[in-house]
Amino acid sequence: YADTGGAGAPLLCLAGLTRDSRDFGPLIPHLAGAYRLISMDYRGRGQSDWAKDAVVEYQIPVEGRDALELLDHLGIERAVLVGTSRGGLIGIDLATRQPERLSALVLNDIGPVIDLGGIQFILSYLGRPLEFADFGAAASMLMTVYGPSAPDLSHADWVAYARRSFADEQGRPALSYDPKLRDAVEASIPDAPPDLWPLFDAIACPVLTLRGANSNILTAETFAEMQARKPGMSAVEVPDRGHCPLLDEPASLAALRAFLESLT
Repeated sequence: YADTGGAGAPLLCLAGLTRDSRDFGPLIPHLAGAYRLISMDYRGRGQSDWAKDAVVEYQIPVEGRDALELLDHLGIERAVLVGTSRGGLIGIDLATRQPERLSALVLNDIGPVIDLGGIQFILSYLGRPLEFADFGAAASMLMTVYGPSAPDLSHADWVAYARRSFADEQGRPALSYDPKLRDAVEASIPDAPPDLWPLFDAIACPVLTLRGANSNILTAETFAEMQARKPGMSAVEVPDRGHCPLLDEPASLAALRAFLESLT
């Protein structure tokens, strides 16, 4: 895990499905002066050990338990949970099962309904080996696939994104997670998507939801329904972003700062 330290209020930052603590690199310089940012590598990602049984261990309740055990290890009773994608689903789960541990919840481009087209897109690459000669080539691919949803990002920005996304094996990009994560995801996909609205409705702590305006995971319809069900929820759409906002955009930072300041 990574920990900026300091006396500020703790923010537990949980990354997306295949991501790790590096995911919050763009955010840290903007908030580390006022807050203590803690980000973790889920089991099987980043520098954490791979699971013995992927289908059993790479599950949201297990990863949520790991997150709470990290807070225990650091002596932190309550934290604001900032969850990107998968991290937000963990946050929804913890906010309903152990609400005393969360002082607030930030959902970054995730909600109770995940668009099935987005899931199929994730499965198109999940666990597949990478075949890039270098990080420049990986960045070119990312720019081709994701660039239309984030048109303001340069090739250099995508190189930095690739370096946060992949492992470096002698200059060649490689998976930074256990490929068997795919087995766990496929095993957890039911014939019908689970109804997560009751969990969302039960959240009692303050919530901020960010949505990338071009997201293929959190649809505009689900985003609107979240606001209708929780009128007190802070909700901001981040322009020129898909899944997910990097959290260093002006709209994201303004929303985060206003939300965090409202908690004091």
